[in-house]
Amino acid sequence: MTTAADPSRRLRRPTWAGRNYTLLTAAAVVTNLGSQGALIAAAFAVLDTGGDGGDVGLVAAARTLPLVLFLLIGGAVADRLPRHRVMVAANALNFLSQGAFAALVLADQARLWHMMVLAALGGTGQAFFSPAAEGMLMSSVSGEQASRAFAVFRMAMQGAGLGGAALGGALVAAFGPGWVLAVDALAFAVAGALRAFLDVSHIPSRTASGGLLADLREGWREVVGRPWLWSIVAQFSVVVAVVGAAESVYGPLVARDSLGGAGPWGLALGAFGAGTVGGALLMVRWKPRRLLLAGTLCVFPLAAPSAALAVPLSVGGLCVVMFLSGLAIEVFGVSWMTALHQEIPEEKLSRVSAYDWFGSIAMVPLATALAGPAEQAVGRTAALWGCAVLVVVVTAAVLLVPDVRNLTRRTGSVVRTGPETPAGSTAPAGSTAPVDSAAPIGSAAPVVSAPVAPGTAVGPGQP
Repeated sequence: MTTAADPSRRLRRPTWAGRNYTLLTAAAVVTNLGSQGALIAAAFAVLDTGGDGGDVGLVAAARTLPLVLFLLIGGAVADRLPRHRVMVAANALNFLSQGAFAALVLADQARLWHMMVLAALGGTGQAFFSPAAEGMLMSSVSGEQASRAFAVFRMAMQGAGLGGAALGGALVAAFGPGWVLAVDALAFAVAGALRAFLDVSHIPSRTASGGLLADLREGWREVVGRPWLWSIVAQFSVVVAVVGAAESVYGPLVARDSLGGAGPWGLALGAFGAGTVGGALLMVRWKPRRLLLAGTLCVFPLAAPSAALAVPLSVGGLCVVMFLSGLAIEVFGVSWMTALHQEIPEEKLSRVSAYDWFGSIAMVPLATALAGPAEQAVGRTAALWGCAVLVVVVTAAVLLVPDVRNLTRRTGSVVRTGPETPAGSTAPAGSTAPVDSAAPIGSAAPVVSAPVAPGTAVGPGQP
């Protein structure tokens, strides 16, 4: 007979941390450690070749464009093929493109068009990887502790990202950007190898009844048939765009003119990262009953960093604001992932995830392109206040949707329903999946993924 103090029980792996979940978490930590440093390395690689800020933007845009173009196709493919194979293939493409990027930089042969092409290949890989990864993660978790599993996964991811950014910056300074890019390529290879061992025998085989367009139409119907889903995706298309513009365009300018330069701005971004880790830790214990109401209320603090930059607050005050906003967005993230896990049929998870990602990032290039003209037209302070107001307005509008206020965490085994089943109701007989209980314990991308360090998703689309 074992007791609560039995060491064997203390070392036993939690029931929700199965083999697939453990492999997915380990692989995500490896890639986040490499990728966050690579974001810094890529920018400095462009600058080291004689490029300027505009060239850095061109390379970033070259990565974003195929991500937007291919996301929906990636979601349809991931719901047709075994998701782990899609993930491994995408990791292989990222390994090859990032390895070539590193080799050219180390050989001092990188040209702007080289870097743009290779960044575009990396974005293409991400477009196929992200929907498959979110679907795979959600299908690897079941039972009463699903939201705890999502929170731990996101805490590991955010912690790795925070550490990767700090380590990457130090390594770029010490060894140059080429070696950091090479480490990132190796990270993709290791992560792909881990994901190759995922077990998909528990996932029913999918028989495609039509072409990709038919699959996309089916996923679209799944989205538009659920008011809570399409309204929040629409909300985040605005939130991610304006927060991204404030953080990537106005933030560095305010830091240069009023806060003392890049060092204080990096400290503020680090505070946001620490906040996301704290928010994920909070959600390990807290399980709000009204998932989307709690999550949406925690989107309002995303207006605070833009307002803090508009004042502007001191470095200390800005760091406090960034930390609290990072904590708040993780409450939304876990709640969002739990809602998708609870409400969306398993065989449609990747397509819904693709529409989610697409909505979250589609307006980012437009917002960042308009940030400069907006500053010239109304001034930087007014533009920042405008960003803050937009976040508040669209978030308040989402609270007018009844399903957002009323969708509740379900207890026990419930049916994965179609869009015609009202949120919170019991569906007719069909495939069932156990979901979270209402016991007090307490992320998505999506994600997903705010206040955004460049390259970091903040919307519901980040796992």
